Amino acid sequence: MKKDTNIILVDDDAALRHATRQTLELAGFAVRDVPSATQALALLSPDLDAVVVTDIRMAGMDGLELFSRIKALDPELPVLLITGHGDIDMAVRAMQDGAYDFIAKPFAADRLVQSVSRAADMRRLVIENRRLRQAAEASQDDLPLIGQTPAMEHLRQTLRQIADTDIDVLVAGETGSGKEVVATLLHRWSRRNRGNFVALNCGALPETVIESELFGHEAGAFTGAQKKRIGRIEHASGGTLFLDEIESMPPATQVKMLRVLEMREVTPLGINDVRPVDLRVVAAAKVNLGNPAERGDFREDLYYRLNVVTVSIPPLRERRADIPLLFSHFTARASERFKREVPVLTSDIARHLDSHAWPGNVRELAHYAERVVLGITPPPQTALEPSGATDDLSLPERMERHEGNLIRQALRDNDGDVRRTLDALGIPRKTFYDKLQRHGINRNDYTDQD
Repeated sequence: MKKDTNIILVDDDAALRHATRQTLELAGFAVRDVPSATQALALLSPDLDAVVVTDIRMAGMDGLELFSRIKALDPELPVLLITGHGDIDMAVRAMQDGAYDFIAKPFAADRLVQSVSRAADMRRLVIENRRLRQAAEASQDDLPLIGQTPAMEHLRQTLRQIADTDIDVLVAGETGSGKEVVATLLHRWSRRNRGNFVALNCGALPETVIESELFGHEAGAFTGAQKKRIGRIEHASGGTLFLDEIESMPPATQVKMLRVLEMREVTPLGINDVRPVDLRVVAAAKVNLGNPAERGDFREDLYYRLNVVTVSIPPLRERRADIPLLFSHFTARASERFKREVPVLTSDIARHLDSHAWPGNVRELAHYAERVVLGITPPPQTALEPSGATDDLSLPERMERHEGNLIRQALRDNDGDVRRTLDALGIPRKTFYDKLQRHGINRNDYTDQD
């Protein structure tokens, strides 16, 4: 196992120091040994990835005073005390004050190596948590487009290049990947940031309502239209109009939207007046509108009118190196929201972050971080129904069981919210409820987990 943590070994007994160094080096550690506490302090600094192993009884500054100095420098830097029998009471008191461990002479090599290994693992987690918090704080202007991978660097650079160009933009990305965040940043970084940022989810409104929402209406334009209403398009004049899930826009509305994009004018329902609008349109789609098979009944001419510039957001599985950084940001935000302590990035959490597929992308990760802060996240292996032995099952039976587990996982990741679960699974509502019944899944079991 690779051990990157430095071991600072302090002992004024040259023979014992040499023997201890050999023991640690044989275990794979990089060791720097010094004969005095003063020399040890000269090697230390805050955020140094190191573990200090020191004898208590030394000439000049002893091990207890060295521990006190280290505690003032960095209270989370592990210090292991090597004690004689007469020093054990002092070592116990030092542990109560924050020392990591004490080892009584004579000690077995395994005892020392195991303690140093645990301390090194703890120190690496401390350093990683600090690095993630610092990186998250440094990225405040781009939140939550956090990421240090080349894909995210390229995405941020592209957005800054096109933000002030006033061209319409098509944003492509999977559910939960941050399409509205991209649209918001394009607005914030443009000259239009003094105008309104107006968002509309085309998949959330029925066909009978979406035209009124977009184009507005006059009083009496249709049954129930009791007073005049300014539409989202006109309200966004001077700013940015964001149309999410534009692939869900009804065909009749697409025709009118195409005219808005070409002429930059809008006609509210119920009147013949044409009103000019000055707006930039940012549209987002979960499907590839350039693929006729995925585009469905979405108009090809509207697609090409929107597709002046296409910005693609990489899914989380393609930028896994950014996951710990995003998790750190979301846990800090959730801790502030729920008035809880920021949790430590444990080995179990790190393993789940690295192994999970994250089909719900950044949104799913944010929900997971909230559950970690609240302390209600089960171990990853308990998130699915126990599979049991599958050797006696046929392939269709195994696939059926796997499907049920995927649905349970999606419900848990989305707190039982049907719409978010449907987005994560990519299936129609009726199909979803049919599968719940077939697998014997009760959606209410996955809501109000806190």
